[in-house]
Amino acid sequence: MALAREKVLEEARQALEAESKGQAGISLVCYQVMLMLESQRSWGGFLYELGRIDERTKVANERASNKIGKGSFAWAWQLDGTTEERERGITMDVAMQSLSTPHRNITILDAPGHRDFIPNMISGASQADCALLVVDASTGEFEAGFDRGGQTREHVVLVRSLGVSQIIVAINKLDMVDWSKDRYEDICAQLKAFLVQSGFQTSKTYFTPVGAMTGVNLMKRQGQDAAALKTWYSGPTLVELLDRLQPPKRDIASPLRFPISNVFKGQSSTSGVSGRICGGLVQVGERLRILPGDETAVVKTIETETDRVPWAAAGSNVTLYLTAVDPIHLDIGSVLCPQNDPIQLASAFTARIIVFDIQVPILAGTSVELFHHSRDVPAAISKLNATLDRASGAVTKKNPRVLTKGASAEVQITIRPATFAGLGARSTPIPLEPFSVNKEMGRILIRRGGETIGAGQWLMFYPSTDRSDATNT
Repeated sequence: MALAREKVLEEARQALEAESKGQAGISLVCYQVMLMLESQRSWGGFLYELGRIDERTKVANERASNKIGKGSFAWAWQLDGTTEERERGITMDVAMQSLSTPHRNITILDAPGHRDFIPNMISGASQADCALLVVDASTGEFEAGFDRGGQTREHVVLVRSLGVSQIIVAINKLDMVDWSKDRYEDICAQLKAFLVQSGFQTSKTYFTPVGAMTGVNLMKRQGQDAAALKTWYSGPTLVELLDRLQPPKRDIASPLRFPISNVFKGQSSTSGVSGRICGGLVQVGERLRILPGDETAVVKTIETETDRVPWAAAGSNVTLYLTAVDPIHLDIGSVLCPQNDPIQLASAFTARIIVFDIQVPILAGTSVELFHHSRDVPAAISKLNATLDRASGAVTKKNPRVLTKGASAEVQITIRPATFAGLGARSTPIPLEPFSVNKEMGRILIRRGGETIGAGQWLMFYPSTDRSDATNT
């Protein structure tokens, strides 16, 4: 296997080098903010223009949506595939689609924007390299999303906290305000300041005006519908901005880390798991460890959005079909890794966090929900070690009593047993890796009472942690 691995590593390096000279692959998470459904219907039309939806599928969706009285949602049905999503008219889970521009192969992760499905949104964002934020320019709608507590703010903070550093903002529905240049510039000014405050660099932030339902400035600016926009805008279209996105460096030499984001039954005796490879590579025939737990599985086939492949490397969103494992041992949030180099498990650890714009301060003992990729578990901030200077990381105060908004701190986090577990039940440790070793596997999000209150990086095991919780063999 060692020789085979070296051969696959060399193939992966050559493939990445070829991509850098041709069509590089990236993952794009898309958030439809405010009147999400209108935006998603527009996105379906965009895919149709790019040739990703054929005429037969378009007609079938139109007929089926009309049959249940939701004809205006026909475009959304390309991404909303479940019966419940189509009946309710909202995105509930992460849908995957792909498209190509002259220099990029893009995997689209269409994430739900509704606050009831924030965990699924976090799962989608954790698999992305870049973000597309679609905001509604019509009167009153942008303000509703951007005011304190609005979804626009939360989406931006979440996606940046999960490591996404490039973002395209599509200012949609400008046709509803007569293609007003003043309205566009006002929205851009407000968002630019907030994006910088949230950690995005101005050089990696892009804006473009669109009228998605009529196709204006998605791929081109032609026809009567685009006449008003052309009087004051001559910048790039949305496709041109997508084509400029830069794929990040892929860490293919590190051990395989594959957090499971979805589990389903495959053909014959296989079980399917999908997700993003956060480090290393995986190949057909390889036996992998499943953590937490003590089970293994063999990779029978690997599929991308469009192809079946013999191997896949870091940064790829793939589906693995596994054999030699009972599906009961495959859980969302579990991590697949090599047998001889497993990821560590932790039930208590130290983390460096940044506290968001919260109303209620954080105290030692505060109960929270801890999010790591597609896993969310009950936890507690068991101790406040120190507050830190946000720029230098230097300790400013040891053992603070509370953490307030904007604070940077080092805290101890303990995983709690599930609420339905019996008295005396032990918590299940979760797979983590230090941020210094693997950035994607070292990021965490903290929520309380339906609100995201902080984000951070896993630093180390809590000194008193039972080492049986850490898998090192």
